[in-house]
Amino acid sequence: MDNIIEKSNELLNKYIQNINLRKHCYAVESCMRFYAKKNGENEDLWSAAGLLHDLDWEMYPDTHPNTAVPILKEAGFDDFFINIILSHAYPERTNVSRDSLVKKYLFACDEITGLVVAYGLMKPGGLIDVEPRGVIKKMKDKAFARTVNRDDIKKGAVEIGIDLSVHIQNVIDALKNDTRL
Repeated sequence: MDNIIEKSNELLNKYIQNINLRKHCYAVESCMRFYAKKNGENEDLWSAAGLLHDLDWEMYPDTHPNTAVPILKEAGFDDFFINIILSHAYPERTNVSRDSLVKKYLFACDEITGLVVAYGLMKPGGLIDVEPRGVIKKMKDKAFARTVNRDDIKKGAVEIGIDLSVHIQNVIDALKNDTRL
């Protein structure tokens, strides 16, 4: 695919109308680009996976991410990319395991971005004022960002082999200059 980022943005704008869901996808994209660069991986591929991981969530939350498959195929994405998207859900839902770096990082970046962004909205300086210890403290408050799965956040850090506080700092660093959030 010649311009995977351009095509990904087109699909995002076509299938996701909810601005908060779009912002979530932008946040995951930023984190995936950060980690791709850090790991010497394909930044555009990883970014596109971040952008499109919730492509079908708004229209088909009960069958997500499986209902993204025909959309992605029609848009010209290959099975390798589609499996990356499928891997961020539980393997028993998609029959796709997280057996590569890109898959593990997509899972690790998904839930944590929601918590970090929500916490940043509470701070006077936004994400600039967010620190890992504050995010970890907010994780314990089940009423705060209640739809964010704390177990998946912890599991994601374990899967990528990074201490949770380091992972949170990396996410903060990836997000704090993203003007789309």
